[in-house]
Amino acid sequence: MRLRVSSLFKNFSALDRLAKEQLQKGPKRRLEASPEEVKASRLTPDRIHRLRNRLGISQRELGILTGSSLGAVLSWEKGKFRPKGEKKVALVALRKLRKREVKKILAEKAEFNAGAKGKRPEVKTRRKKQVKRAFGRRR
Repeated sequence: MRLRVSSLFKNFSALDRLAKEQLQKGPKRRLEASPEEVKASRLTPDRIHRLRNRLGISQRELGILTGSSLGAVLSWEKGKFRPKGEKKVALVALRKLRKREVKKILAEKAEFNAGAKGKRPEVKTRRKKQVKRAFGRRR
């Protein structure tokens, strides 16, 4: 009985790890800019705010596009912090895009995340059922 439960847990952990890897990969469309463009860019809080308004997206959506949190975007727009690394590259790449292209990217990411989130609870529910079957009800 315990061996069976142990093997079920091992199988679940392997599936869980694979699911996490798939979530981290995300959609294949990526925002890219050349190193020269990134180095030459001057991203001030006002410019980040104007970029977001021009694209017609919220701070949350900008965070999704750049791979950062809502708090990070808020800090960029307030001037507390500056975007660095991949986040800055993504912002520079967003400057080249239009509203329709940005909406398509957001739709792809939302679709991917919805699909991945929809499958995950089934695995958890199945795991609970398997544990209940293996151990039965305790009194």
